[in-house]
Amino acid sequence: MMTQAPRSSRGEAPRDRERTTTVSLAADRRLTYAAYGPAGGTPVVFLHGTPGSRRLGELFEAAAREHGIRILAPDRPGYGRSSPWPERSVRDAERFVAPVLDDVGVDAAGLVAFSGGAPYAFAAAATRPDRIERVDVVAGAPPPEFVDETPAVQRLLRGMATTTPALLRGAFRAQAWLARRRDPSFVLAQYTTGDTAATVPERAAEMVREDFLEAVAHHRSGVVTEFGHAGSDWGVDLGEIGADVRLWHGERDTNVPISGVRRFASSLPAAELRVFDDADHLRTLLRSVPEILAEHQ
Repeated sequence: MMTQAPRSSRGEAPRDRERTTTVSLAADRRLTYAAYGPAGGTPVVFLHGTPGSRRLGELFEAAAREHGIRILAPDRPGYGRSSPWPERSVRDAERFVAPVLDDVGVDAAGLVAFSGGAPYAFAAAATRPDRIERVDVVAGAPPPEFVDETPAVQRLLRGMATTTPALLRGAFRAQAWLARRRDPSFVLAQYTTGDTAATVPERAAEMVREDFLEAVAHHRSGVVTEFGHAGSDWGVDLGEIGADVRLWHGERDTNVPISGVRRFASSLPAAELRVFDDADHLRTLLRSVPEILAEHQ
């Protein structure tokens, strides 16, 4: 069942309403996704970070149109306009990827994931290899067993998700309040190192802020659920992945240090690691996705 997503009480850009569709997963659960690029383009599912929303896909609409790609960007459960699903596991990822493919009428697609979207990309590829043709993970978190240096902020957020989830929800509500009233650099500082103004285009900076605000505008359930997942066993047999895997990472990424990613890549015989020597977390995303989309066409 397909419906148009309801309008936000805070208002939203008409272009976002036009691109946004909501599907029913169950009697009390909905999944919202946005489509960017030409309607007849090669389908690629784009999974946002943690936190994040469908709005991040808009960053790459120009590249999608250039390469004939249709980006399908869902709000994962508990983010944006998708219903909360706090009891979901990482292995449940195919249950919010497959419905998007079903709704647009395609059997299989490529899959691109950014940052905290990585576990769900690997899970979807492992549990539904018939529907995922290729996996590209950008600045993605590796499984916990490959990590020996978790940044302090990440440790704090994971601990709060497990022990004080209400406090974590409140913290993100407060952060969103501040983000609405400050320059986009307030949000960009979470994903970058150094001077963002010199290298991040103004429109990209604004879109990153809009993505964060949409992620937590309606509920904070997704944040709590996924930070809880981040430090736990994914429960995914990576050997079940039949698709080609490419990992794109920046040497200067302080959100997800590259050391664990290198170990993870070496454990996946079919995976290829591509490294940007001078890129941090966000700049890896901005530089890699247009190239990824060109390879998917």
